[in-house]
Amino acid sequence: MMDLHCHVDLYPDFSEVLNDIQSCNFYVLSVTTVPSAFEGTEGLTKHLKNCKTALGLHPQLAHQRKNELVLFDQLIERTRYIGEIGLDGSKGFKEHFADQLMVFSHILKSCESYSDKILTIHSLNAVDEVLTCLKAYPKAGTSILHWFLGSKSQVDAAVDMGCYFSIGPAMLDSARGRKVVSWMPLNRILLETDGPFAKLNGKALLPSDTNLAVQYLSTINGVDCTDIKNSIKSNLRRIVSSKD
Repeated sequence: MMDLHCHVDLYPDFSEVLNDIQSCNFYVLSVTTVPSAFEGTEGLTKHLKNCKTALGLHPQLAHQRKNELVLFDQLIERTRYIGEIGLDGSKGFKEHFADQLMVFSHILKSCESYSDKILTIHSLNAVDEVLTCLKAYPKAGTSILHWFLGSKSQVDAAVDMGCYFSIGPAMLDSARGRKVVSWMPLNRILLETDGPFAKLNGKALLPSDTNLAVQYLSTINGVDCTDIKNSIKSNLRRIVSSKD
């Protein structure tokens, strides 16, 4: 299976997450929060053939690290995967929203110069603004909305725009998260952990824990776990093989 949003470089114990990836042999997208972390993170997983490293600039760090956009543009040719990027309208970050918009728009515009980028996007308390930006840069690539907590109409709008959604065990641990997942079509769902930040029962999630999300989807859809896995694998193949 897969974990399409994992902060491999931020686990307190690298060996724990790297051993988990190796043993489960999942397709893992190792996201970064600043461009200057890309090369080091790529080095951590270079021996893992199914682990890809994404180039990101997290919205919560946009105001502090916007100077790294120069480095972002230098590195963008090194990877097909972009993230974590996006916008955050939460308390403490909304005051820097202008910087976030500048950074996110710059990244999307840079991605439009290519035909195959895959983006993992943060949209906490800023769903409408994220969707507006994606509409403004329709050729940026395939968007995966990570831990998406929008309304039903926002889910529908994202689906109409061709977006996918990555969900994980921690998201499903909340009533709101489960409600949002119930609105998502199965042919747009992918899996994530958001580890080590996302936890379950006080323990940081590891890539292999995405199987918990498979079990949940199997239960609510009344479909065998094998069929759920096949559907989600098909979604991933569609994204990886696509050229915008």
